Amino acid sequence: MEDVTRIVIIGGGPGGYEAALVAAQLGAEVTVVDCDGLGGASVLTDCVPSKTLIATAEVMTTFDSSYRELGIVVADDTPPMEQPARVVGVDLAKVNRRVKRLALAQSHDITAAVTRAGARVVRGRGRLEGTQALDGSRKVVVTMPDGGEETLVADAVLIATGGHPRELPDARPDGERILNWTQVYDLTELPEELIVVGSGVTGAEFAGAYQALGSKVTLVSSRDRVLPGEDPDAAAVLEDVFRRRGMNVMARSRAASAKRVGDRVEVTLSDGRVITGTHCLMAVGAVPNTTGLGLEEAGVKLRESGHIWTDKVSRTTAPGVYAAGDVTGVLALASVAAMQGRIAMYHFLGSAVAPLNLKTVSANVFTDPEIATVGYSQADVDAGKIDARCVKLPLLRNPRAKMQGIRDGFVKIFCRPGTGIVVGGVVVAPRASELIHPISIAVDNNLTVEQVANAFTVYPSLSGSIAEVARQLHTRKTSGG
Repeated sequence: MEDVTRIVIIGGGPGGYEAALVAAQLGAEVTVVDCDGLGGASVLTDCVPSKTLIATAEVMTTFDSSYRELGIVVADDTPPMEQPARVVGVDLAKVNRRVKRLALAQSHDITAAVTRAGARVVRGRGRLEGTQALDGSRKVVVTMPDGGEETLVADAVLIATGGHPRELPDARPDGERILNWTQVYDLTELPEELIVVGSGVTGAEFAGAYQALGSKVTLVSSRDRVLPGEDPDAAAVLEDVFRRRGMNVMARSRAASAKRVGDRVEVTLSDGRVITGTHCLMAVGAVPNTTGLGLEEAGVKLRESGHIWTDKVSRTTAPGVYAAGDVTGVLALASVAAMQGRIAMYHFLGSAVAPLNLKTVSANVFTDPEIATVGYSQADVDAGKIDARCVKLPLLRNPRAKMQGIRDGFVKIFCRPGTGIVVGGVVVAPRASELIHPISIAVDNNLTVEQVANAFTVYPSLSGSIAEVARQLHTRKTSGG
């Protein structure tokens, strides 16, 4: 009888559980070591909860901003002498109960799928023990919640331990008034005045969501604009929308400290200015979970940032040890983590595998409007990394957008000058996460703008703008423009 390959996966997030499913399907004996519940931070404290909260905020924004224009009449019994009430309100305790319920349900579904595939799930914290044995195997020691230990022997180990919120020394979260993004779901009442520190994806998403739910939001951005890592046109649209909706966006303002003063929070900026609110959300990045795993002793090289160095097939510098997800610092996306985990298993277990290609990754910022991107970016074009032509079309001209009262957003596509092959795109729109898919298919399959333009779209539809941009790019190519 042939020896069964033993795989141990430390961490049950998207990188870990997707790898477990692949390895089990390929006939390996799989053990997943996880301390919080399968799905990891993505399902339990990050992606799934935040997008569930945002779904409620989105319904409120859509209603608040368009019901008058669409001719909807709402009876409002506010006494005339009082301030006009908001037409829609929110019960945050109820919203957060739903958020937690959905996150747990998703985690249970993932556990069931992994177990059904034949993998074993062990609850505890895993660490690599020593270097590789003469037969090529490695040991993983699991510390159980009760303090007991179990030693697992593996032919290959995948590290998929994720990350945790970064903390500023003088702005430590207390879980009540000063919060990180894993703690906001314990709030039972809507923060009256919320200061969000950090204008990256997490900060922008929460700032927009709480603004829509009814909080008075101040967004503290250390850079010139919100979302400094995103397409500049897209970031400009979002910042304009934020300001128009009443958000106080403070650019070039770095937070130095945050402290509680009674039932309020004081945030001191590096230039000495002080801003106050009832709550403060710290969204200043994440730190990889690489301590206490025995990595360096096992020969696993870490980057200066603490992330694990990996190659395009998820190998670390230690033979038989792979890594996937946020712990690698490649791209903090659940989809990328899952792909890294799958690639690692295909590679080790001898299946055909294509190396990770980040130029086909689609990503989305779940603000309102959403910002979806794929492939090469404006920054890549500006830096001369690729020669590409670009057309941007505002959604304002789209008939379906007019009908739905959508004023903000655009479609932008990048293509190669000679061949017209689509190499990237940006969509800023409600549900941009759905609209980016045809551009993703084009990028992934080297389709030309002519091919995209010639495929039928429904009239009227927002996706009609994608075909229209492709048509304009194709026309300019054929006319020599």
